[in-house]
Amino acid sequence: MARSITVHSGSFRAWVMGEANWADYYQMTKPNVVMLLLLTALVGMCIASQGWLPWQPVVVGLVGIGLVSGAAAVLNHVVDRRIDEQMARTHHRPIPRGVIDAPRALGFAAILGLVGTALLWLLVNPLTAMLTVLGLVGYAGVYTLYLKRATPQNIVIGGLAGAIPPLLGWTAVTGQIDAEPLLLVMLIFTWTPPHFWALAIHRRNDYARVNVPMLPVTHGVEFTKTAVLLYTLLLFVVGLIPFLAGMNGWLYLLGSSALNLMFVYYAVRLKWGPESVWAMKTFRFSIVHLMLLFMVILVDHFVSG
Repeated sequence: MARSITVHSGSFRAWVMGEANWADYYQMTKPNVVMLLLLTALVGMCIASQGWLPWQPVVVGLVGIGLVSGAAAVLNHVVDRRIDEQMARTHHRPIPRGVIDAPRALGFAAILGLVGTALLWLLVNPLTAMLTVLGLVGYAGVYTLYLKRATPQNIVIGGLAGAIPPLLGWTAVTGQIDAEPLLLVMLIFTWTPPHFWALAIHRRNDYARVNVPMLPVTHGVEFTKTAVLLYTLLLFVVGLIPFLAGMNGWLYLLGSSALNLMFVYYAVRLKWGPESVWAMKTFRFSIVHLMLLFMVILVDHFVSG
């Protein structure tokens, strides 16, 4: 009897997992991206509260947002599986490697999305649940299914889906939409194009091979370099608004200005330097930039508050 249970258990696991292991499923959720999103959501939660953070909306909120964000990432893997097979950056993903098929990935995404949405709806609030699902639809549906293949402005328009976590953090604590988190959304929205276009310059040939109209493919590398520089300058201006609006203090102004000027420096070097060197340097710095920028916002909130 015990042996029979063991055999059936092993068969069930083989049916569910296929040739994959848990690390393959975990990889599909894009954990590094999700962790950065959760950091910005946590900052939204912190600035929404003047005292101790309520544990339930914070803990359950982060778990729910993380699960739904992971579901969106898995759906991105499913939709992009054909082009992922042909791109050097993505051909090693679990679906192109054949260790996970599309139906299993869709099932995994459904479980993550449903559990995450249920947690947010029942234990946080319906507004946060609906906004989080809207972000999933925006990223996995509007951006991945349509915009990515339709226009070189795909990342500009679609970037809004990835910019909403601070708003989700805010609504998880307050249950309402206010102006303050929208300023943080604006920061990420402005940061996204230069962040992604730096990577797109580095991977231009990949995108050209699979006929995805990223800006370096449709308008050329030099045009894209100029766009990256202009957006970093715009980001510097947008970065002043939280201070001018009174949401953040002098510590934020100094820290954010220094970080944004460093981003401008990288964009300048990319504009007039070899993209083979500076494209990935700019991309990598942009990730550190956003992480440090939101940490500055967080420290300023507690110091100034």
